Amino acid sequence: MNVLWVFAHPEPRSLSGALRDDSLQTLRNLGHDVRESDLYAMKWNPVVDAADYGTEAADERLQVGAASARAYAGGMLSPEIVAEQEKLAWADAVVVQFPLWWFGVPAILKGWIDRVFVKGFAYGLSGDDGRTLHYGEGRLAGKRAMVVVTGGASEAALGSRGINGSLDDLLFSLQHGTFFYTGMSVLPPYAVYGADRVPPEQFTEARGALRERLRTLETTQPLPYRSRNSGDYDENMVLEEAHVPGETGFAIHLR
Repeated sequence: MNVLWVFAHPEPRSLSGALRDDSLQTLRNLGHDVRESDLYAMKWNPVVDAADYGTEAADERLQVGAASARAYAGGMLSPEIVAEQEKLAWADAVVVQFPLWWFGVPAILKGWIDRVFVKGFAYGLSGDDGRTLHYGEGRLAGKRAMVVVTGGASEAALGSRGINGSLDDLLFSLQHGTFFYTGMSVLPPYAVYGADRVPPEQFTEARGALRERLRTLETTQPLPYRSRNSGDYDENMVLEEAHVPGETGFAIHLR
């Protein structure tokens, strides 16, 4: 497989950095081709700006969706955005690794998504029959995506009744709202808990478990999200009451 590894941690000597280095070598040993976007090393600019779309006009109101679509269609996107889109197009699988900061992704990673996943490339597409291609369909369909995340809290505190909320819920916007929205199949995330207090033996265990996840990158069953055009949702994109009646929350969007 072609694997793109997106790394969003400022310290290469961290636990995350050690796991990244081992994982890239593991993938290569397994015969995969690997490319990396190390966002901090790249000094990635996370801020959306009119210059991304080939326009500097201060008196023109910036409508990001429309401007990005025009720039993508017209070949006017900034070169660093195009380079990342080319990596995504090349990849069969995308692994996104980051520390959980304030219950979400670091700003640099959010900015990578904001600038790279532009309209016309990652969303805003229609099929030949006029259907909107999202939530299971789209340009990135057929690719696999996996999150590798480190969190300072314990596994229990990030569990279904933990005070922090469940990790699955915290990752929903990324896994369902970005990866699945753009068509990708989303693999279960890999998490290391209590990451600031990991003794050597726990690191060895975490490294081994992540190696195993990478060995099965091609065969692991994705999360069973309901696709938009599966017939499970009505014309308002609301889940039909026949499915898990009376229930609400993120979990209802899993079959």
